[in-house]
Amino acid sequence: MTAPMIRAERLGKWYGPVIGVNDLSLTLGPGVHGLLGPNGSGKTTFLRLVAGQLRPSTGKVEVLGASPWNRPEVLARIGLCPEVDAFWEELTGVELVQALVRFSGFDEREARERAVRALELFELADVMNRPVGTYSRGMKQRTKLAQAFAHDPEVLILDEPLAGTDPLTRTAIVGAIRSRGEKGACVLVSSHVLHEVESMTENVLLLLKGQLVAEGNMYRIRELIDEHPHRVLVECERPRDLCRALVDAPWVLSLRFPAEHELEIETRAPDACYTEVPERALALGIKIRRLTSPDASLEAVFRYLVEVKHKRERVEAPAPSAPRPEARA
Repeated sequence: MTAPMIRAERLGKWYGPVIGVNDLSLTLGPGVHGLLGPNGSGKTTFLRLVAGQLRPSTGKVEVLGASPWNRPEVLARIGLCPEVDAFWEELTGVELVQALVRFSGFDEREARERAVRALELFELADVMNRPVGTYSRGMKQRTKLAQAFAHDPEVLILDEPLAGTDPLTRTAIVGAIRSRGEKGACVLVSSHVLHEVESMTENVLLLLKGQLVAEGNMYRIRELIDEHPHRVLVECERPRDLCRALVDAPWVLSLRFPAEHELEIETRAPDACYTEVPERALALGIKIRRLTSPDASLEAVFRYLVEVKHKRERVEAPAPSAPRPEARA
């Protein structure tokens, strides 16, 4: 059995009264793992704990069998692409990456060779001798990725790696990430966009409010998402007529009128809803002005999963024992 490359055990981190990560336990091996969650869910805090930038408040995190906190020998085996930019902007791209690679123990010559290869991998060969301060946002993002990959780390931590990049560049980045995972590295990639992570891996972790609410294969996560009840809001001229036409639809859970020209549909089959509502409206000559869902976001899905998790915990919790009768003298 392969030893875990990243392991968290009841990991917690808080900043005063603010909780960043809450009682998180997981084990990750080789391959690409997507860390999904809305902004503020604790993704960056968890990645910083894994990268050795933060010390846990409770529990522990291990990378390659050891704590990354204050361990240079462990940090040299980790590649980090942070979300926030921090550059020596007077250096050229190749000088910057070379300097960072040297921190991992390589001599000047090999560090430069690795820097050049990494910058070429991310299509920066034509600008590598320009100062980083002249780079566009997308070029800076690719430079961060190049320095994370250049020393061939066993663990890669990538925080929103596709931010600020164009579609063609994203294809190259996704390919590089998938290739590194196939070669045996443990790659942890964070995003708040489901389809971005789906393009890189089928292994997904869902985080909300510092808690791990679901993990596993993307197909299982999609099943959980499909269980999430969606509210679909239809704005039209004759919402009551449309309601009568929909009341027998098998995918309708409930119908209500939040405003004069609005119909709200609750469903567990949003795809069927989005297809059939316009068809039935057209058959009645009803013009739809707007068809939206406030529950179509990842944040809504995660909130639902947290509610389900808490309900299960309450059901599974042992009932309090009845008080023992007091003995009488």
